[in-house]
Amino acid sequence: MATPVSVFGPPLSTAVSRVLACLLEKDVPFQISPVNMAKKEHKSPEYLKIQPFGQVPAFQDESISLFESRAICRYVCEKHAEKGNKGLYGLDQLQKASIDQWIEAEGQSFNPPSTILGFQLIFAPRMNVPQDEKAIKESEEKLSKVLDVYEQRLEQSRYLAGDEFSLADLSHLPNIHYLVNLTDRAELFTSRKNVERWWNEISGRESWKEVVEMQKQGSS
Repeated sequence: MATPVSVFGPPLSTAVSRVLACLLEKDVPFQISPVNMAKKEHKSPEYLKIQPFGQVPAFQDESISLFESRAICRYVCEKHAEKGNKGLYGLDQLQKASIDQWIEAEGQSFNPPSTILGFQLIFAPRMNVPQDEKAIKESEEKLSKVLDVYEQRLEQSRYLAGDEFSLADLSHLPNIHYLVNLTDRAELFTSRKNVERWWNEISGRESWKEVVEMQKQGSS
């Protein structure tokens, strides 16, 4: 029996939860290796051997070590092409290219403003860090413009890269989950008909529901 892959980091991390959702979609056995970030375990020499930037997640598959959640997800999909959701990363070059372009859009256009917004609205108050109103306003404006593009795209297709759920959609789950459920900015998504329909579909997948349960256990 194959040794389960190891994912280092807490499920509450957006990047870690992205990897976990992918592994669940692909039916790949895994184990979560806790990293106590409060004790700076992610900066220890041992951890830096597998994640040189001292961040989460880190990923191990027998002798292979990887970092950066989107790269890990691509690796999992390529290695386990015949397992679980076979079309998660496309079934031909054109599908893969379409998925890749929307993963790039997520990483470069969607992730920066949504991450800043999430930090300022959710985590800054918990950390007793003063909120930066300028950063909140600018990030909300940038995110709105990105979601306007998504709204148009999702009027033409069920999902971002076509008519099948893919890694492109999955990559958006962590940040949207926090903004919709833990801030008062859910309207950014729910006020756009196609974006709202898309969010309801992708967040209703069993793989993501399981990740959310892991997050609840991790915060209890």
